[in-house]
Amino acid sequence: MDELGVQNDTRSVQQTRDAASPLPLARAAATVELEILFVLFLKDIREMFGRAILKRSKEICLIHKLTGRKTTTTTIPFSHPSSIQQQSFKFFNPSISTHFFRTFRSHNTPKGHRVSKTVSAGAIHNEGLKLLVTGGSHAQKVVGIWLFGSAAWVFTMVILGGLTRLTRSGLSMTDWKFTGEFPPLSDEAWLQEFEKYQQSPEYKRVNKGMKIEEFKFIYWMEYGHRMWGRALGLMFVLPYSYFLHKGYITLRLALRVSALFGLGAGQGLIGWWMVKSGLEEPPTEYSQPRVSPYRLAAHLTSAFAIYCGLFWTALSVVMPEPPAESLTWVRGAAKVKRLALPVSLLVGLTAVSGAFVAGNDAGHAFNTFPKMGDTWIPENILEMKPLIRNFFENTSTVQLNHRILATATLISVSALWLSTRKLDIHPAVRSVIGGIFGMASVQVTLGITTLLSYVPVSLGTAHQAGALTLLTFMLLLNHTVRRPSSALLKSLPQVVKAN
Repeated sequence: MDELGVQNDTRSVQQTRDAASPLPLARAAATVELEILFVLFLKDIREMFGRAILKRSKEICLIHKLTGRKTTTTTIPFSHPSSIQQQSFKFFNPSISTHFFRTFRSHNTPKGHRVSKTVSAGAIHNEGLKLLVTGGSHAQKVVGIWLFGSAAWVFTMVILGGLTRLTRSGLSMTDWKFTGEFPPLSDEAWLQEFEKYQQSPEYKRVNKGMKIEEFKFIYWMEYGHRMWGRALGLMFVLPYSYFLHKGYITLRLALRVSALFGLGAGQGLIGWWMVKSGLEEPPTEYSQPRVSPYRLAAHLTSAFAIYCGLFWTALSVVMPEPPAESLTWVRGAAKVKRLALPVSLLVGLTAVSGAFVAGNDAGHAFNTFPKMGDTWIPENILEMKPLIRNFFENTSTVQLNHRILATATLISVSALWLSTRKLDIHPAVRSVIGGIFGMASVQVTLGITTLLSYVPVSLGTAHQAGALTLLTFMLLLNHTVRRPSSALLKSLPQVVKAN
């Protein structure tokens, strides 16, 4: 006890001397200042990391919203203890989502970051998908609507083009301007257009004696077809410019959409190139004037290609991952994919052969089924020289080819449907295959009925629309059975868990 008292007295004396000395006072002041600076530094570091992690949490919020995954409530990292106790950070907080949509585009997120549907909350994979659209689920939705709307517009263009051809209206306008022109608005203007048409081979050999009121009908059909295409270009460019301005469009999507727009602009040139061939004098006095079957096939095939490109791109925007909930379903989808690809090519080839049927007016010959007239195979199918011309210009051969390809398409679609009945595949894939089988059956029935009815306008148009509808189903199937991203594959169970 005495020793302890001595130590205390010594310490008191030393403190008294230190307090009286100016050097220890300066050291104490400097120490306090350093402590204050260190505290402020730690506060800045905490706030900085807090903002960074909060921003990353917002990203996880959006990704989970896109994938439809439920998320749990998590406290805000690096926040004050009182704030943690008072409230917690929720991933689906509306204010956070709104703020994130503004900051997502400027944030430098590494390419390929994606959270799969079955990955646990907060897990972000460095490998996976590269999304075509930035800006969140709202941007994904509006861009998808725009692309699906454009594809639907092209679909109506194909139908309107079929109506124009079947009503023999395509040659009513004897000139073409890239920017378009106003229709005749006075009697004098109508007479001038009618006089131009009277100089064409179609009027002289097919429509001799046509009245001006009948001419107005076919003129309005062709004019409507042309202006509908120009309206599509305007409807396509304006939203595209807006989405580029907002920063929704990625470089990959911009390149793809620009290529499709270029094809669409070229469609007008291809259409006039096709019409111009029908304004020329036929090779013989007994031939009816009609457009070149090659040019018609090019015009229709390019329209189909534009539609397929738009529809596939729209699917890729709104459904970046295929439906996959287990590895078993993924393996089943891979087996379906190996069968779906050749069937899709056959469907496309059959559609192109239909364009040559239309170009050669082959539907108005051999209006019997299953035989072609009194025989199964006509005798003149190889009468043209060189031999290859028969497959594109010979009416008998062109129709026979289309019959064979249509029958082969129905058989292959039926085989696809039967072979996948026992496969363990996603219900969505099974539904699409069922739709393909049903549509193929309807399309073949429409084709036979159209042929036996001597190609009425209504059935002929429905048959052309049916071809594009069947092609749509095949696109949907191929898109649905794609291979999932590696991030999704790593997170999938072997089999789907029973509810």
